[in-house]
Amino acid sequence: MASHQQRSYADYTVGWICALPLEMAVAKAMLDEIHPRLPQAQNDHNIYTLGTLHGHNVVIACLPSGVYGYSSASTVAAQMLSAFPAVRFSLMVGIGGGVPGAGGNHADIRLGDVVVSKPTGTFGGVVQYDYGKTISRGRFKRTGTLNKPPSILLAALANLEADHTLGLSQIDSYLSQMLMRYPSLTKFASCPGPQFDILFEPEYHHIDSADGTCRSCNPRYLARRPSRPSGDGPQIHYGLIASGNRVMKDGLVRDRIARDLEDSVLCFEMEAAGLMDNFPCLVIRGISDYADSHKNKQWKPYAAAVAAAYAKELLSVIPVWHVRKAPLMPSDVPTSSDLPPSGYRRSYSKMKAKVPEWQSGFGSERDQYPASIQQGGTWFQGPVSNNGVIMGNINSTNGHQVHVLGSPGAAVYLNASEQ
Repeated sequence: MASHQQRSYADYTVGWICALPLEMAVAKAMLDEIHPRLPQAQNDHNIYTLGTLHGHNVVIACLPSGVYGYSSASTVAAQMLSAFPAVRFSLMVGIGGGVPGAGGNHADIRLGDVVVSKPTGTFGGVVQYDYGKTISRGRFKRTGTLNKPPSILLAALANLEADHTLGLSQIDSYLSQMLMRYPSLTKFASCPGPQFDILFEPEYHHIDSADGTCRSCNPRYLARRPSRPSGDGPQIHYGLIASGNRVMKDGLVRDRIARDLEDSVLCFEMEAAGLMDNFPCLVIRGISDYADSHKNKQWKPYAAAVAAAYAKELLSVIPVWHVRKAPLMPSDVPTSSDLPPSGYRRSYSKMKAKVPEWQSGFGSERDQYPASIQQGGTWFQGPVSNNGVIMGNINSTNGHQVHVLGSPGAAVYLNASEQ
């Protein structure tokens, strides 16, 4: 459903980041309402989808096509946070490679399940497995830790985990609703079935076939696993997600890294390490393969859809007012050189409280220019939020970009150098 109500950048409190177009498609399909796009700064290269989920105003962005990894994710997140200063946290939602129980974690992870980042042992929920240093005898030692998700999300996880234990999952219901609204997403809403959930022993490498499946692989090397009861639906696993800047496609390497990380790794992916330290975030991954050489595309649509459905269900248990009262995100998110300075964000946070003072300082201009700020004789046109604040960027006479924040008709602006 589309909405014609115009909102401002300051109205959006939840970020949602995807890496692939198919992940973006199901994210859009989960929205209860889609909002009109807002005017966008020239130096913001993201394309945003805006909407509502269970009362939360959500902004969705996808990594550039074909550009993956945590560097790209960090750039997308930085631009999102610069444009939407009221975002309190983000969800990184998409597909990942599962670590089967044979890897040592004893979790019965199957294709189509969902893995959610959660603090485990000495880890905050995500570990960058390829970051560290080489020590004596060529050994690799991982260094540093990544932040855990914010408490508002961890509290929601506990609530949702309890609901799922009681058999109250809404994932299948959300998939059905998605299919009713978007019939073209049939393959996203339909589980391929256990007959296509094939796990090989980690040392056995894939044999290519014309159709891209495991048709040519030797069934003698299939891993032995008990079958799951039919009709159970996707299982949700909470724990450690391993993030690196390369695709994991080797069962032996997968299991070795999992063992090195306290046998706690449930999933491998490529983007989360670029977000966790500077962008309060929860990572949600639908399992589309086993992070080995037997990857194929068959499970990707369904895995992306169940991850998005879980994200929607997660937001359903978080009160809207709770998010609005949560702390603003830190201002020091790493940005590329063409992004507005983080000082703008800090100044915005500090000056927001002074809006009533500005509103009392102008007269008839408010009626004449309902969405403008005068700066140096130039009227700036910008979106108006519900509390009458407008914000945006203009270029000053000395060539620097000026960040504007204030009430319609009030001459309030911040230089780019202000901290």
